Amino acid sequence: MDSPQGRQQAIVIGGGIGGLTAALALHRQGVPVRVHERADSLEPVGAGLALAPNALRSLDRLGVGERLRALATPHPAVGLRHPSGRWLARTSTSVFEAYFGDTIAAVARADVIAALVDALPEGTVRTGSPATLVTPGSATEPAVVRTPDGERTAGLVVAADGIRSAARGLLFPRHPGPRYSGFTTWRAVVTPDRRPAAVGEVWGRGQLAGTVPLADGRVYVYGAALAPAGERAADGDERAELLRRYGDWCAPVPQLFALAEPERVLRHDVWDLADPLPAHHHGRVALLGDAAHAMCPFQGQGACQAIEDALVLASLLTPDTDPAAALPAYTAARLPRTTAVVAGSRRIGGLVALRSPVSTGLRTAALTLAGLLPARALLSRSAPTYNWQPPALGGAG
Repeated sequence: MDSPQGRQQAIVIGGGIGGLTAALALHRQGVPVRVHERADSLEPVGAGLALAPNALRSLDRLGVGERLRALATPHPAVGLRHPSGRWLARTSTSVFEAYFGDTIAAVARADVIAALVDALPEGTVRTGSPATLVTPGSATEPAVVRTPDGERTAGLVVAADGIRSAARGLLFPRHPGPRYSGFTTWRAVVTPDRRPAAVGEVWGRGQLAGTVPLADGRVYVYGAALAPAGERAADGDERAELLRRYGDWCAPVPQLFALAEPERVLRHDVWDLADPLPAHHHGRVALLGDAAHAMCPFQGQGACQAIEDALVLASLLTPDTDPAAALPAYTAARLPRTTAVVAGSRRIGGLVALRSPVSTGLRTAALTLAGLLPARALLSRSAPTYNWQPPALGGAG
């Protein structure tokens, strides 16, 4: 290695969407990179992903956007309904695309992982290879990471190790960490006989459900509900729990949940970093995705913001850039934006959490009135999030 700031390899801890996007973006910049993933494989199960225009533009910079758009299933409209089936608000996808210049591409998480991995040089990703940050480094010293092959030094470490990030705990030991949002979620991918006619979400008292068509006739179906942290179905059958909660809701919600294989229903409690970190970097370490700004899922921006992180981080680096000098600009660019998105997701969660007949009645009335507004008035609320433009990458990777 040339020097602590020179042509050292970057090490990415975590092979999720954020970590893989960071690896590909760094590779495009000509920065040598290695990804260490704890799991034995990158085979995700049972989850779909909504790639909003801000994420798709970023993936276009990396040459994989069109591949993922091609996998998305077009549908004429998306909206919000009452459990009775009554539409509260609905927007045509053509109007959405005209306003933002792009779509929301709903794809299987596995397809996003595959697109990123296929674009990386063979051998970049090491699975079954847990990595732990030992020291974050400084302007004069490299970071140190412990891997199954021993300790490795790096000019840059990208900590994409998730909401329970060990790296974040080492860098900011006084930060309170994630808080429980009050919600638990269920996710599954099913294959019905025909695609659902209604696409979007249904909001009830303290809970919601959503349906999203995927490629090959599959449908991503999910639910979120207020529940104590750690609670699970009393009989161990989460599909049965979904039917208990949503069985009397409008079609196709209960019908789709009934198609799920019980052992493939994923249930996770929702934790977020309601308290922003003081920075998204320290020394030679950049925190990325959930490690930096875990958020509630109510805006569908968790993975999208991780993808943004990756593009911004890579745009600040070349093989000859000193990461220690570049990382303050990463924090300056990402901390205010992600803090606002985390807060916005929490606010929407607060609306979903309403349970009393009076409060939910007022919410329904307000949403119905909003649905009567011109589409541009509704879409403009999402403009600060969706209109984000990724920086250009200028490397020769």
